[in-house]
Amino acid sequence: MSLQGTTHHSCSPAWLVRSLWRNRSLTLQLIRREVIGRYRGSVMGLLWSFLHPVLMLAVYTFVFSVVFKARWGGSSESQAQFALTLFAGLLVFNLFSECVTRSPTLITSNINYVKKVIFPLEILPVVALGSAAFHFFVSLCVWLLFYVAFHGLPPSTFLLVPLAALPLFVMTLGCAWFLSALGVYLRDVTQVVAVVMPVLMFMSPVFYPLSALPDGIRGVVSAVPLNVIIEEFRNAMIWGHGIDWPAWGAVTAGCVLVALLGFAWFQKTRRGFADVL
Repeated sequence: MSLQGTTHHSCSPAWLVRSLWRNRSLTLQLIRREVIGRYRGSVMGLLWSFLHPVLMLAVYTFVFSVVFKARWGGSSESQAQFALTLFAGLLVFNLFSECVTRSPTLITSNINYVKKVIFPLEILPVVALGSAAFHFFVSLCVWLLFYVAFHGLPPSTFLLVPLAALPLFVMTLGCAWFLSALGVYLRDVTQVVAVVMPVLMFMSPVFYPLSALPDGIRGVVSAVPLNVIIEEFRNAMIWGHGIDWPAWGAVTAGCVLVALLGFAWFQKTRRGFADVL
């Protein structure tokens, strides 16, 4: 029998915190290996992590502001302003999408960790989030570079971006725990997520402001935590409005609940990983 199957795995938040702290060096080592391994063998290496968001920004800007003539605000809005506004939303969604899309195969692609050794499987979603966070940070630097080039320094509320990002990271980690465990027992999850993510992107205020939606739909869309986070990001990064603290508090509490439930599901189901794999 697998050692993973005979070990007690607590669902307690305190146990989770202790596990993450105890395995912090291993987690950082795996994140580093994940990031470097993605570009190993390529000519430009880690430079791709910088070029990818630049190219993505250019393509989306051309399609929406040149081909479709889309504007975020008034007709006098420049293409550069539209690009920066669009990219701010993509920063949030891409981190969520990258981590969630990979989650269903996190355990099934690391069978040796399940069967052969006692390994803290709960850190695998954290590693995936850490890798996505690296690309998020690089993309944020690209955004800041372009903003300074076209508009000068961003508003002082830009300093609130880490707080705006906190519920995003917590919610993404909860979804990763849930989907990584579910993906062991239900392999169709990978295909379902692949279909859902593009739909979710266009249903989120990435390419348009929430104010552009009809009143009936706007209330429903505004209740989705990811959409609130996207709006808070733009408020802090571009509009200089600061954080809506009541909304932020409610979303953060909801994201913490998602994380705790996702972790509890992971812990309750991990005993059967070795038997299924």
